[in-house]
Amino acid sequence: MRERLNAELLDWYDHHARIMPWRVGPADRRAGVMPDPYRIWLSEVMLQQTTVAAVKDYFVRFTTRWPDVQALANARDEDVMGEWAGLGYYARARNLLKCARAVVADHDGQFPDNLDALLTLPGIGPYTGAAISSIAFDRAETVLDGNVERVMARMFDVHTPLPAAKPDLMKLAADLTPQARPGDYAQAVMDLGATICTPKNPACGLCPWRSDCAARLAGTQAELPKKTPKKPKPTRYGIAYVARRVDGAFLLERRPDKGLLGGMLGWPGSEWGDVATECPPIRAEWQDVGAEARHTFTHFHLRLRVMTALVPMDRAPDHGAFVAQSDFRPSDLPTVMRKAFDLTIKGRN
Repeated sequence: MRERLNAELLDWYDHHARIMPWRVGPADRRAGVMPDPYRIWLSEVMLQQTTVAAVKDYFVRFTTRWPDVQALANARDEDVMGEWAGLGYYARARNLLKCARAVVADHDGQFPDNLDALLTLPGIGPYTGAAISSIAFDRAETVLDGNVERVMARMFDVHTPLPAAKPDLMKLAADLTPQARPGDYAQAVMDLGATICTPKNPACGLCPWRSDCAARLAGTQAELPKKTPKKPKPTRYGIAYVARRVDGAFLLERRPDKGLLGGMLGWPGSEWGDVATECPPIRAEWQDVGAEARHTFTHFHLRLRVMTALVPMDRAPDHGAFVAQSDFRPSDLPTVMRKAFDLTIKGRN
């Protein structure tokens, strides 16, 4: 049965594989063209906690600016963090640099071709390691992301809620993983989950596995996979201080490497907590813009009051540093800080 299912899925993938800037299509792959491990690694890191649509433009910019792992390893931290701005989960960007530098320093600029060695690199966990090993090197490793979990839960009518079901779903996925074309197979299952076996309204009539799908036969596909209810997210409050000097320079500070938005440029401000505590970074006549920058992180909602001020040339900040207008790009800011900046623009209009 496994061989038949593999053949059905791979035949479907040969005709319906998504086109992505990091992917080598099935026809080219069968002709002997192998993916660039650097591009597979970069795409997998970028795709964590986000979507293909959100990543494509970032990927193209990154690979245009840093076309190989050596170039990325030599990049300035602030340049990489600036290009990453908006993708979120900024620890990934810090680990991206650490990993690139480890590959250059410890592996002569070549990504290891097996899972055990890949797992020793910064920022590469079981899923990312398996994906790189499978897709880039055609190793028969089991790749289990959210799309694959959904396909397995429906294929075998698994009603144990996630995340408790993960070990069972991993075993089911491993049992189906073939020795032949494992890289294409891994991408095929993910494509199936992303385009056919979608979270809502799965297109079962177009699925190559519809005849064997236990959930379709039982009529339970729409309710799977089940998930343990999440606790409501708390709301935290803070203040962002957007100061501009009379010459146009902005007062910014780089956040500590550890913690949320680690290593990113941002506006000086208060700690984020149950209440917002005033702590202006420079003496000035601060004005409240009358609106909040709101953002949702993984574990909480954030609401930032936004304060603005124009300061004279001879005024020194208590912390942070002024960045010349010519060196300031709002796009280098993480999303919540860019939201705060956008509110100051609206306030001036």
